[in-house]
Amino acid sequence: MAALKNTKNIKLFTFLASKCNPQMNARRFLNLQEYHSKDLLRKHQVSVQDFRIIDTKLDPKPLGDFKADEYVVKAQILAGGRGKGHFDNGFKGGVHLTKNPKEIMGLAKNMLGHKLITKQTPKEGIKVEKVMVAESVNIKRETYLSIIMDRSFNGAALVASPAGGMDIEAVAEKTPHLVKTVPIDIYEGITDTVANEIAAFLEFKGDLKKKCAEEIKKMWQLFTKVDATQLEINPLVETDDGRVVAVDAKINFDDNAQFRQQEIFALDDDSESDPREKEAAALNLTYIDMDGSIGCMVNGAGLAMATMDLIALSGGQPANFLDLGGGVGQAQVSAALRILESDPKVKVVFVNVLAGIVNCATVANGIVAACKANPSKHPIVIRLQGTNSAAAQKILQESGLPLHMINDADEAAKTAVRLAKDK
Repeated sequence: MAALKNTKNIKLFTFLASKCNPQMNARRFLNLQEYHSKDLLRKHQVSVQDFRIIDTKLDPKPLGDFKADEYVVKAQILAGGRGKGHFDNGFKGGVHLTKNPKEIMGLAKNMLGHKLITKQTPKEGIKVEKVMVAESVNIKRETYLSIIMDRSFNGAALVASPAGGMDIEAVAEKTPHLVKTVPIDIYEGITDTVANEIAAFLEFKGDLKKKCAEEIKKMWQLFTKVDATQLEINPLVETDDGRVVAVDAKINFDDNAQFRQQEIFALDDDSESDPREKEAAALNLTYIDMDGSIGCMVNGAGLAMATMDLIALSGGQPANFLDLGGGVGQAQVSAALRILESDPKVKVVFVNVLAGIVNCATVANGIVAACKANPSKHPIVIRLQGTNSAAAQKILQESGLPLHMINDADEAAKTAVRLAKDK
């Protein structure tokens, strides 16, 4: 987990984890800006900082009745490291503190409409369309709290740690006694007993322990009402004026409940998504962008991992991969090849399909149709095994196209890497 420092790796991890966890669904990456998550928390009575939103219109009206001792002005993009980032206009930092309300609009003007560049954004940065202005809280202590769907418990679990504001995986590895996991009965929910037990473990005392227990129960209500698969509060803080406040939040949702959560899914912000990713999603395919030179067409997460390993062991790197999934049609295969080749990093396409539900002949026909409609600019290495593989081989051979058909997976990967280096 510590290696997942950029959006590409996070999406890759989410995709692979979803294939291993039936509670997750990789077909949809629901992207909520920070202020959306805070708004959901606020609507469900979870204590958060008061905040306002300013957009590129630079209308000061939202700030008219907003009073605080200190303000946090934070650029809203779907990437971390904003505080240490810089803008394409030379302005430093996507997070600023000020006690002077007259400075807010000036700070916002330097952010809005400009691209913010951080360690987690593309090199050119991401354009800032909204800025959140929030009440700054004086943090006395930080804790961690999350509710997740965990297959090892066949349901929900509550994870807590008094060491908040840190990577919870690192805390669990270095100081496991500081992490407590409690399975939650879906029918009982989080009882007073469990809520108080967790509040005590988080080292809240006196009235703050009671406040924390109430916040935990409200979070459970939110978790169930919005069909969440994860609700992570990091940090959940104790302030110097005796409050318990959720300062930052990450919420993941069950895509299967989209029909019940239409209002939430309507908030999905795909403006920062790779156009290839959006095009693939519209075709019910999954596209993940990476940094190498070999475009990979696969079917299934297990084969995706194996294919990337084979490429790496052969001395190459994947530029991307596109998962065909099951029951794919010829038109989808043709579109998939076009999407892969549209990535300027790609020098070779490696098609590695182990067919069960997928029909090799369908894949072959899709590749041939795509290449005849628009001849490929890159070498294509193809390994098709499984359902109708013999028929697929015949289709590819009779096409007359300059394809590299190799049955052995290791040899196919080595050939793809060699061709990429030669090119």
